[in-house]
Amino acid sequence: MCGIVGLYLKNPALESQLGKLFEPMLESMTGRGPDSAGFAIYGDEVQDGWVKLTLQAVTEGFDWNVFADTIKAKLNTEIDWFQNATAAVVKAKTDEDTIRATIAEIAPELKIMSAGQSIEILKGMGLPVEISARFGLANMKGSHIIGHTRMATESAVTMEGSHPFSTGADLCLVHNGSLSNHARLRQELKRQGIHFETENDTEVAAGYLTWRLQEGDSLAQALDNALDDLDGFFTFAIGTKDGFAVIRDPIACKPAVLAETDDYVAMASEYQALASLPNIDKAKVWEPEPATLYVWERSKDAA
Repeated sequence: MCGIVGLYLKNPALESQLGKLFEPMLESMTGRGPDSAGFAIYGDEVQDGWVKLTLQAVTEGFDWNVFADTIKAKLNTEIDWFQNATAAVVKAKTDEDTIRATIAEIAPELKIMSAGQSIEILKGMGLPVEISARFGLANMKGSHIIGHTRMATESAVTMEGSHPFSTGADLCLVHNGSLSNHARLRQELKRQGIHFETENDTEVAAGYLTWRLQEGDSLAQALDNALDDLDGFFTFAIGTKDGFAVIRDPIACKPAVLAETDDYVAMASEYQALASLPNIDKAKVWEPEPATLYVWERSKDAA
């Protein structure tokens, strides 16, 4: 049992309040996931020709200043970065493959949480309220965000096992449920060049979407194919640079609720997570249909 929450702002005037609006949503899911928590926030986009990575240290006392100086010298390019608790966001005027290879050379102990132009993934072990405080969620700005609280029922409680997972540029996924064919699918995706960091079945689902997108699918087509190829019970919330999507399996036994106003679209595993949002009493509130894709993006304002 885990908790999923997502918030997409249709009104740009609210972007300075994104973290403040989202924090109580995430923390309200503590009962569904007290072991670890995380979120993927979209904003502070870098320009073309640049890449933004979220890096997380898994050992105490990692020297981010030395790391930044070293990677700047190695790449011989423009670098901007800032530290956030055990994580750092690094922006570099280079391509993703080059900076990934450089990080693997100079600091292989670092975990790359996300890469792209907009996304930042921050996660870790502990109660959702602790994760919110650790990374300063309430002060964050952006256009949209998805989050997850985890109750580890079949695996160890680790930072690597917490959600969200990202296996493609600006793409992330959170998951409530379980996949029954993830081991076989993992092996098939590895043969297609998809790399995995953990044994979590959610990372397999994220890797599957990355593969389908690489094969030329649109996000809608990739998720439609997922309904055929992913066995199990699931509710997915997917983040992209332009928006977010929600889909449930054909049985739809995992809970989900959506709410929409002129200012935002919100999603959660339980309605209580939506109760703190402004004008929620005036929102259109509904349960997403089984095997039905709901998408909100900058290029289109409707599901």
